[in-house]
Amino acid sequence: MRAFILVPIALIAATAACGDPTPRGQPQQTKSIQVRSAEQNAMHKLSPMNQKIALRRAIYDSGSACRTVTKAGYVQEYGNLSMWTASCNSGRSFAIFVGPDGSAQVRDCREMEPLKLPACVIKGEAKPAAG
Repeated sequence: MRAFILVPIALIAATAACGDPTPRGQPQQTKSIQVRSAEQNAMHKLSPMNQKIALRRAIYDSGSACRTVTKAGYVQEYGNLSMWTASCNSGRSFAIFVGPDGSAQVRDCREMEPLKLPACVIKGEAKPAAG
């Protein structure tokens, strides 16, 4: 029985003795892996008009109103959610978080800063969508 206990302890001790291969003073580089579901990828493949339609539907399904989406676009990945934004002709803007299961969570863009969530800025643009 003792042999089974000593082998894992010996392996842990040997691994710990190897040390960090990163030279001292050098920051360790980490790789970022982006994983999206087929549903999330489908949004990226839609035409701009169909993206606006899909986002408008998510806004309506959440109980909010948006007669016409005047501007829409992808913002960023947030955890396992794809974040999109849509501006409506009423002047309101929404953040739409699309989940890996195709579900959508909708927030008014005015709520983003107080909730410490990413701003409603379309990727590649300099300023937030009106909201």
